[in-house]
Amino acid sequence: MIINEEILNAAGAGLRRYIPDESIFYEGTVPAYYYQIIDGEVKTNSYNADGKEFIQNVFFQGQSFGESLLFGEKLYPMNAVAVSRCSILRLAKADFFNILEKNPDLYLDFCKSLSDALYYKYIMHQKNSLESPEERIIGVMDYLKSFEKKQCLFSYLVPLTRQQLASLTGIRVETAIKTIKRMEKENIVKIINRKILY
Repeated sequence: MIINEEILNAAGAGLRRYIPDESIFYEGTVPAYYYQIIDGEVKTNSYNADGKEFIQNVFFQGQSFGESLLFGEKLYPMNAVAVSRCSILRLAKADFFNILEKNPDLYLDFCKSLSDALYYKYIMHQKNSLESPEERIIGVMDYLKSFEKKQCLFSYLVPLTRQQLASLTGIRVETAIKTIKRMEKENIVKIINRKILY
């Protein structure tokens, strides 16, 4: 969900800056703010009992994250961590609800955003239950590319590292690297300067 920056600022949003690997919120804490990325990259993650990281999602400039949890009474089931240097507008929960109350059209935007998030979770669950690492990786790239206007072959620069793709799909990094190389040979992706075009 995206809210106009002027509306956020008028409602009292504060600009916060984060450095790479800095935590924005922690698993087990109370959702208290709406977060919208002005620039940078944020991931949501959790860790298993062995300390292995599971990346749940990656968010970029112009996206918000964690807002669906403001509507319930549950604690965060994940962490949010800056991947790069980030500037993020942060708005208190009560002020977020005041904006929605004063701008009913934003409720509809929120419903669409929630629908998109649920769709992503469904697709990821479906793709990650498949055996093929290639199908898992393509599932992530298809979803991300679906938000772009240009849909032709190799028109989308995948904004994720191989490590992030591996973590998002539940495969090993080495498997992700080999799979992407094979996908390049099969003309599914193009690699230019280590960047993946899909």
